[in-house]
Amino acid sequence: MTKPRNATASGHQTPTPTIAAPLPQNVQVSFEFFPPATEKANKTLWACIQRLAPLGPSYVSVTYGAGGSTRERTHATVYRLAQETTLEPAAHLTCVGATTDKIDDVARAYWDAGVKHIVALRGDTPEAPDGRRSYLPHPGGYAYASDLVAGLKKVADFKISVAAYPETHPEAKSAEADLDNLKRKIDAGSAQAITQFFFDTDVYLRFLDRVRAAGITVPIIPGILPVTNFARTYEFCRKCGTSIPPWMADLFDGLDDDPKTRKLVAASVAAEQCRSLNAQGVTDFHFYTMNRADLVYTICHILGVRDISPTQAQKALA
Repeated sequence: MTKPRNATASGHQTPTPTIAAPLPQNVQVSFEFFPPATEKANKTLWACIQRLAPLGPSYVSVTYGAGGSTRERTHATVYRLAQETTLEPAAHLTCVGATTDKIDDVARAYWDAGVKHIVALRGDTPEAPDGRRSYLPHPGGYAYASDLVAGLKKVADFKISVAAYPETHPEAKSAEADLDNLKRKIDAGSAQAITQFFFDTDVYLRFLDRVRAAGITVPIIPGILPVTNFARTYEFCRKCGTSIPPWMADLFDGLDDDPKTRKLVAASVAAEQCRSLNAQGVTDFHFYTMNRADLVYTICHILGVRDISPTQAQKALA
């Protein structure tokens, strides 16, 4: 599903799609939301879900804060999605802050509520006062994501997604060690991997070549982050090890006080990133929505992902 096409011995050659032409391959999208902290944020989240649901996403995921800080809000959002919509919710679960018994209980409750898809992550411990994070497995808990995947598969036959890092996890000893860790997660029972966001198409394509060479055959779904606040994104990238191409910095230069233009640039950059990947055979995209609907909706429209029928849309949100 994500095998690059038209590669040569000198590297990948990305055909330039005709502007505004339909993409040559059908596109499937999924969306990530984060649980709201206030009633106002809750209204914003559900307005976002209502806006994006008619696009017929493959699934929608709900994040889990560092140290399990959003645990209850995550559960509440996932349950509401399961009970009040026909969207497929994918609940994030991490190894942090809970015993295996507690995590297994949460998983069983999800399964009983009709939630069959889990995004299994190691998770991060809360940030220390000096800004550092030092991961330590919880006593009596799952140590790493591969352990969590194996444990979840014993609880029920979940579809499990895991994380992949095209530019290597910042705590990994090496790119090879990081790839070995991904393989352990897949071998434990993961059905697919979703990547950390990236902005250079070749970064993903080179990573995919390495993944396939390692014998990993499951879908590796690119994570797409539309950028509306470049300064904030730059700071986040610095912490998580994602590179920003110089051309991207140039595009956002001088737009700090021009949010309307920033949105237009953000839509153009993300849509072109997806079109370029699609030209190499990529058909599935996972959008980090940041609970903002309009920009993601615009990008999906450009990619040819349009509203399903009004009847289906109404049913999805019934």
